[in-house]
Amino acid sequence: MAKLWAGRFQKEIDLVVNDFNSSIRFDCRLYKEDIAGSIAHANMLGKQGIIEGHEAEKIVEGLKAILSDIEGGKIEFSPDYEDIHMNIEQLLTERIGDTGKRLHTGRSRNDQVALDMRLYVKKEINEIISLILKFMTALCKKSRENLETVMPGYTHLQRAQPTTFAHYMMAYANMLKRDVSRLTDCLKRMDDMPLGSGALASTTYPIDRDFVREQLGFQRLTDNSLDGVSDRDYCVELCSDLSILMMHLSRLSEEIISWCSWEFKFIELDDAYSTGSSIMPQKKNPDVCELIRGKTGRVYGSLTTMLSMLKGLPLAYNKDMQEDKEAVFDAIDTVKQCLEVFIPMFSTISLCKDNMRKAAAKGFLNATDCADYLTKKGMPFRDAYKIVGSLVNECIKSDKTLESLTLEDFRAISESFGPDIYDALDLNTCVQERKVLGGPAPKEVERQINVIEAFIKSEVESHDEA
Repeated sequence: MAKLWAGRFQKEIDLVVNDFNSSIRFDCRLYKEDIAGSIAHANMLGKQGIIEGHEAEKIVEGLKAILSDIEGGKIEFSPDYEDIHMNIEQLLTERIGDTGKRLHTGRSRNDQVALDMRLYVKKEINEIISLILKFMTALCKKSRENLETVMPGYTHLQRAQPTTFAHYMMAYANMLKRDVSRLTDCLKRMDDMPLGSGALASTTYPIDRDFVREQLGFQRLTDNSLDGVSDRDYCVELCSDLSILMMHLSRLSEEIISWCSWEFKFIELDDAYSTGSSIMPQKKNPDVCELIRGKTGRVYGSLTTMLSMLKGLPLAYNKDMQEDKEAVFDAIDTVKQCLEVFIPMFSTISLCKDNMRKAAAKGFLNATDCADYLTKKGMPFRDAYKIVGSLVNECIKSDKTLESLTLEDFRAISESFGPDIYDALDLNTCVQERKVLGGPAPKEVERQINVIEAFIKSEVESHDEA
């Protein structure tokens, strides 16, 4: 079968090379973007008089019919035509004859694929942002329900200070807020329309790039034709943003994996989002979280692929750049799949509140509050720190907690202790008094939730307008 570029060649391409060179098996997903770009280009060619108006109309009608047939499952793409661009052009020519051959006037596959990728990535970023906002909504809902659910906070995975489940989850909500911000920035930076760059040095035809830009909904035009066809910065940036997002999902997955173990038993996963063992009938495994944790490395791999592929490329287009698609596609697919399963899994978890509180009551999480109590009585913090450290040491030896000590025990080490020490050591007091901006006090966490919910509302409205 003759290639569209076969004029220069005297021999048919080797079948192994043809298969190796072909990208249709993965870039076929760009069919909508490719057809949208071709329709805009055809309309522009007709408007500019580069082709006849009736020819442009015939091309557009043919492309719309092809789109309908693709979505109706009536078309099977051929590897003989290498990629989605040549497949659609060949189909168009078969259907409308020589007029179809005029579509490629004034453009190259180089700026065509650059356009398709930008259109595709723009669409996918918006879909990913929408999923993140849904997850943030789930975090807010679960947090509002647990403003006073006390649990241990950790440093070095050692019990450190009391906090609440709501405060804990708002930490992740803020991470996701930054993820949305990064993706939004990427979207703004990449909103340049490259069609018209040609192979690398634009074209001699009197094309109207701005007309095409308006039809396709881009904010700006690329300002240099070499850069227009060779820029994949936005793909690198996207993979980087998605890697950070997956890192956040992986961290929360690790928390959930630990918390649903018998060693913690802070949460119970819904049966619909757990799996069992083929041999151990008692098992209830957090496979969803484990897979998300594992798939994080897969997204990191896409970022490494992009950086490695681009690092040695001269301008402008090189065939190496075909490798951008599978990396970007896989990163996008993986992130969307993880979010789509994480949201309902998280929304259906049950909290073992008694276990959380019992854990917070052990491990001397109120030791800092004990030291603060002495400091508020006028003692320098370092002296208070040493005194409470001695108390903790004695408690460990006698298997006691600070709040189980008698007032005489306290006063034996410092006369500054009074009957109000027990209120200061109460876990509710420890949490309630941490009302500094950003702290775990219920009213303060409620403010944090309000901030996140306002952010979600603003983002949803801005994306609806777009």
